[in-house]
Amino acid sequence: MGSSFYVHQMSKVDIASTDAMVNIDTLGLAPTEIWGSHADKRLNSAIAYVARQLNMPISSVNVEGVGASADSESFADRKIPSITIHSLTPEAWKAHILHSYKDKLSAIRLDDYYESYRLIAAYIAFLDQVAGPPQKAGTP
Repeated sequence: MGSSFYVHQMSKVDIASTDAMVNIDTLGLAPTEIWGSHADKRLNSAIAYVARQLNMPISSVNVEGVGASADSESFADRKIPSITIHSLTPEAWKAHILHSYKDKLSAIRLDDYYESYRLIAAYIAFLDQVAGPPQKAGTP
């Protein structure tokens, strides 16, 4: 609800100056995944490129019908490129970890969590380089 409220409060200038929304949700249950069917193609390609450069696995696990929609969906609805990075596999979903009494620190696989951190840090740095320095409103 917070992301929906936030994005609907954005002005047209705010939306136009937002390059992307990277949603990071439910990490550490398995290796890093993306919600590929809902990801912006360029953002999807960029994370695949970064993962290849780091020799790290990345795959797509689509989470349609799993709980509420991701925070990135509100941004995508406003035509802001978005991607959701997660680790929710069908096995983790069947184990009923998310939003249950099992949803605690001991459920996290620390090696997977650390690998996700490494990939996401490199991905954000890559996106920052590709986007270049921020522009002030009204400047080319």
